[in-house]
Amino acid sequence: MPEQDAVILWLTRADPAIRWQVMRDLLDLPEADWAAERAKVETEGWGARLLACQDADGQWAGGAFFPADFTPDEWHRSGQPWTATAFALDQLREFGLDPTTELARRTVALIGAHSRWDEGGQPYWQGEVEECINGRTVANGAYFGADVATLVERLVDDRQPDGGWNCERAAGSACSSFASTLNVLEGLLEYERATGGTDRSRDARRTGEDYLLSRHLFRRLTTGEPADPQFLDLLHPNRWRYDILRALDYFRAAGQSTGALPDPRLAEAVAHLRSRRQADGTWPLDWDLRGRVWFKVNDGPGKPSPWVTLRALRVLRWWGRG
Repeated sequence: MPEQDAVILWLTRADPAIRWQVMRDLLDLPEADWAAERAKVETEGWGARLLACQDADGQWAGGAFFPADFTPDEWHRSGQPWTATAFALDQLREFGLDPTTELARRTVALIGAHSRWDEGGQPYWQGEVEECINGRTVANGAYFGADVATLVERLVDDRQPDGGWNCERAAGSACSSFASTLNVLEGLLEYERATGGTDRSRDARRTGEDYLLSRHLFRRLTTGEPADPQFLDLLHPNRWRYDILRALDYFRAAGQSTGALPDPRLAEAVAHLRSRRQADGTWPLDWDLRGRVWFKVNDGPGKPSPWVTLRALRVLRWWGRG
């Protein structure tokens, strides 16, 4: 069996959240086929397991960003917890839970009615002050059908002079960050897919993309050195963190949505991604975030990761077609 076929077979034996995306993005199967597999996310595997952890009021772990029982000591002792509502929604969107189901619609309504942000008590779908959080809230809201138009306008207004975003803006930061910018870009793209976007939101997405592209996804504009060596390591789940594979997968999704060809400034990041492929055709998980989770979806650092491999293969496929 050719190496590529063996990797595809390995991926199709993974969770339904992986399988349906392999069928759509790597095998080009008809929508009727992958949609039937996607429907299993609600009832089988990781999706069903995460949904089973949901509170009666629609939240997870009793809180929007932090679990209800969180204390600052936990962060210092074992890392940021990832079990609250914001991160559960991130994963359900990544798993591909069908947003049109009764369960998904009920979740959106319950969160809107009961969840409040830890920072200032704002209703969940109105967002809070940090651009990283608000970008992902827009992505989840747009995907699951919540009204996030007002939050999109706030994000557009929160752009830095260099075209991107920084979650430390409210604390006085005047320049953008890679992570904040990508979090917002993903949200604006999801909003554009759901509603068509606005002239202002599409322009903001363009300037945010230029911020990352002018830095070849990982280099400082001033020195050309890597802004953070960990940007070149492969992480999953990313939560709010940045790496080049997450950025490349965003540009793939954006290109497929708009028909834009791959930008040549992605070439260096693509070459690095190719170099990280293992002899068996898979990609490893380089590191994992500390902190409380409901369950793991990878076997651990150093092991082949179905999630990293899926994302890498579909990025390279898109790049090759471009």
